[in-house]
Amino acid sequence: MLRVAVAGASGYIGGELLRLLIGHPEVELAMASSDSFAGRRLDGPHPNLRGRTDLTFVPHDTLRERAGAYDVLFLAMPHMKTMGRMAEYLRLAGTVIDLSGDFRLRDPEAYAEYYGVPHAAPELIGSFTTGLPEWHRDELRTADRISVPGCMAAAGILALRPLTEAGLLTGTVRVDARTGSSGSGVSAGPANLHAERSGAMRLFAPTRHRHQAEIAQATGLPVRMTATGVEAVRGVQVLARVRLADGVREADLRQAYRKAYTGEPFVRVVAHKRGAYRLPEPKILSGSNFCDAGFVVDDDGREASVVGALDNLVKGGAGNAVQCLNVRFGFPEETGLEFLGLHPN
Repeated sequence: MLRVAVAGASGYIGGELLRLLIGHPEVELAMASSDSFAGRRLDGPHPNLRGRTDLTFVPHDTLRERAGAYDVLFLAMPHMKTMGRMAEYLRLAGTVIDLSGDFRLRDPEAYAEYYGVPHAAPELIGSFTTGLPEWHRDELRTADRISVPGCMAAAGILALRPLTEAGLLTGTVRVDARTGSSGSGVSAGPANLHAERSGAMRLFAPTRHRHQAEIAQATGLPVRMTATGVEAVRGVQVLARVRLADGVREADLRQAYRKAYTGEPFVRVVAHKRGAYRLPEPKILSGSNFCDAGFVVDDDGREASVVGALDNLVKGGAGNAVQCLNVRFGFPEETGLEFLGLHPN
């Protein structure tokens, strides 16, 4: 039984980690930290946990007093703050799984460009393995430092990478991403009040969203990305417009997806000719660890629309982190992640 701790457990991602870990048969949730909720029960900010745990939040500094007491430490801490304390976090547990953006990019100069601050621990970047099992499973089996991709990045990478690995695309990839309000976090500010968000389709990142750099890093192609907030609470849908290499046919795309994802427990290829859900739709993925990926080729056969969808808090965050834990410690990957989503929802 693994003893695990979650630092920064009062936010939405932290709450999803708690929900999944409490139900995981191979895990003992030993600690959850939050300065703002210290001394209060976990089911205060996370009422869905009522009756499942009696734990209370401890201050972040309590972690230092319990160094070595945990097998795994999950970090659900803010971007740009995690990196400054990473050396300390690495001393607290044998395996650290980071859900912030601080160790996702391999180039510290790219980090400074997209996050607006210099990286505080560039010497540690290369020691982290990307936490996307579908493309990094072998490395994750022995990794003790894991960096989980961003939600829109995960959807984009899972949808695009089979095609780039097969050499089927050329030119710039143009990504249009849509996300629900939970992607802004629990303390997102006045712009995400219900009165401001309801009914809106807010183009909050018209250019150069941070996840653009992650998708470019994973695919090897230039990427241009926009991101829009929509009225949904959960869910990410990424639509990428791509140019096909000379001679590529629709059957080649389908074969590339089949080669990449046959046997994968959490990626489904959804590219049907008809039906309300003929292409990936995040609504039916709510609460699940699935990413659906699909495509449509234009009539002239020169370009395609590639679509990825997932729940931003699960496969786009906490669920993906738990899947990485399962890979790292040799558990079946579906363990604790069996929920199929809801329909209708």
